[in-house]
Amino acid sequence: MPEAPSSLPRATHRPAGRASSGRPGRTVPAIAAPATDDAARRLIALAGARPWRARMASLRARAEIQPRAGRVLLLRHAAELALDRLARRGGSPAPGAERALATHAAALVALHGRLSAAGKRRLRERLAGALSGEGTLVPLLHLVRTAALEEARGFAVRFSGLEEGTPHDLVIARDGAEAELVCEPVSADEGHALPRGDWFSLVDRVDPALQSWLAAHPGRYLLKLTLPEGIAPETGLGDLHRRITRMLAEEKRADQSDSAVLRLDPLLLAAAQAPSADALLARLRTQFGPEAHLAVTAAGAGDAGSVFVMAARAGRENDVPAAVLRRLPPLAGRLSGTRPGILALFLEDTDRGEWQSLRDRLEIETAARQFLNGADGRAVIAVSVATRLELFGLTVPEAAPEGELRFRNPAHPQARSAALAPAVSSLV
Repeated sequence: MPEAPSSLPRATHRPAGRASSGRPGRTVPAIAAPATDDAARRLIALAGARPWRARMASLRARAEIQPRAGRVLLLRHAAELALDRLARRGGSPAPGAERALATHAAALVALHGRLSAAGKRRLRERLAGALSGEGTLVPLLHLVRTAALEEARGFAVRFSGLEEGTPHDLVIARDGAEAELVCEPVSADEGHALPRGDWFSLVDRVDPALQSWLAAHPGRYLLKLTLPEGIAPETGLGDLHRRITRMLAEEKRADQSDSAVLRLDPLLLAAAQAPSADALLARLRTQFGPEAHLAVTAAGAGDAGSVFVMAARAGRENDVPAAVLRRLPPLAGRLSGTRPGILALFLEDTDRGEWQSLRDRLEIETAARQFLNGADGRAVIAVSVATRLELFGLTVPEAAPEGELRFRNPAHPQARSAALAPAVSSLV
């Protein structure tokens, strides 16, 4: 089995404050939302009950085809699935992540009611995009949550992207000062040498061969894969699948090429005696490190003694900060240049451990400051970063303070503006 995502701990939601007066223009309240009861049902009605049901059925069907990769898929669409469960159950959302999601859903529905006709159309188009292809609700949830944060800090908020079709998403105003915000997800997988979804897809493909091989070769085994350049997007999964199955069929112990080194050995780890696959994975994680990809296959429910472990590492370290740094210049290009700009990033496809590590090693801060010190960052007064921990309002040690990391550009002409300070002051 692959490593399972950790369950969501309890959380609290910080209510929004009242915005101060802003500059002229149609200002839509960011989170003047109705009660969260039935918020999920109201959002589904806004998105369209039929496309919503079709989307949920499609996600569950896709997840059943590949059990391991399906868990990654369901995790990526956790917000939609949680709202679907809440809508079917009815009643008040449970404290924690469910309540935070219901609050964001209520904010989206309330926002739709306050937008102009053109704004309503754009919002419905974005909802339709969230329910098709590889789309998710996360970008819209991040948008309304970012707006709510700014309103709680005393800013009036205008959804200029929806109302006016501007490249930037929000305009915030406080005490005569204004700033533009671009709210955008960035996938940590763009910096992962071996994306998690690719790894689990490979394990799902190999699993039938592993089951057959274990039935014929009872015991405990460890297949170590060293992938110098990760998995090639187009051909890598198929090539590795063929090599592993051929290696097992020919009862070889090693297979080596420029793209991958495979070695099969007995599993000598004491954790092989662990009472559960989760305990075994925890011990393997200690041995192989945080960047290794792991999977455990057992011969069957009645043969707990036969285990096949796959452990993969890329030949290069993950470089999520480099992925963030690549994305910042084009996002800055969405600013008008007439106001200070804030780039509000949402880091997707990461987990609690990686997020904490990125913060402890100041890697996100280094990337943000490198960008702000360059020519592309001149119009940007701050960069902020949040993840699902903050989106879901989780009160866990790994969550960033005040709901986001924030890095101010000290070279910006308005860097010391008292009016903009609540939105741009660095938190680290």
